[in-house]
Amino acid sequence: MALITSDVDRFQAARPRLEAIAYRLLGSASEAEDAVQETFLRWQAADVRRIEVPEAWLTKVLTNWCLNMLTSARARRETYVGRWLPEPLLTGDPMLGPADTAEQRESVSYAVLVLLERLSPNERAVYVLREAFDYPHREIAEVLEISEAASQQLYHRAKKHITDGRAHTEIDKAAARRIVEEFLAAATTGRTEPLVRLLTQDAFAVGDGGGKVPARTKAFEGALAVATFMRGLFKPGAAKRAHVGGTPEIYAATANGGPAVVAVVEGRVVGIICLEATAEGIVAIRSQANPDKLVRATEQWSAADHPEGPLHTL
Repeated sequence: MALITSDVDRFQAARPRLEAIAYRLLGSASEAEDAVQETFLRWQAADVRRIEVPEAWLTKVLTNWCLNMLTSARARRETYVGRWLPEPLLTGDPMLGPADTAEQRESVSYAVLVLLERLSPNERAVYVLREAFDYPHREIAEVLEISEAASQQLYHRAKKHITDGRAHTEIDKAAARRIVEEFLAAATTGRTEPLVRLLTQDAFAVGDGGGKVPARTKAFEGALAVATFMRGLFKPGAAKRAHVGGTPEIYAATANGGPAVVAVVEGRVVGIICLEATAEGIVAIRSQANPDKLVRATEQWSAADHPEGPLHTL
């Protein structure tokens, strides 16, 4: 049955919420867009006059499509070159979804997206729908076709994994910029000591190059090892400029609500480093350099103004 204008409008009104759910479930903006498009095709093919609660129907179709994608993604990631990390999104990207509560902001933080990878698909779905979008367990149970008790059990299990996996510290925009400025100031001195002082003793650094950009598969562990690596990473050089096709400009930004370092070459984002900071210091440095996972960030970067300018060049 062909959709009328009001049916299309109804779907478009739901699109931002669907995209935000899909991004949290998949950790990939491009895959989230694919999932939402597939949901639209199913909406287009359905007899929408017979759908009593369109928003619930769309959520169910989208979530189950994402669960199928997660199952196949796990198989694909077994052959992924190097370490797989989620696709970071810069502040202001509508796909980040609601950020009115601490729970909503936490659910899309880069550290939590990494931890979500450890959950089963159903645990991940329950956590996202409950924590980020405040769905009642009754509705989540209907989406996943499980009992309400099972939904509650999955949520508590997922919540425990997420809570045990990190020390939560909420950071506002001003604090995030200060962290990045201090990090860059220390990382560009050419010495390890200033950076060691900013890191926790158990800090680690890991990167995702997708086999297209050099990235160490095994994480650097410990403050000294991380500081030594970062000192080399931020050392200017002709080889670095040749590799990325120009002179990288280094900016302070926020990605997924947290402090981030963004490297830009002639308007193209070539790297995003997400810093996970606690009261004790920077505990994790996760670098995304896979160009396939920086397309949307480049679009967002190009569309925004950056009056404060770069903090450093390589």
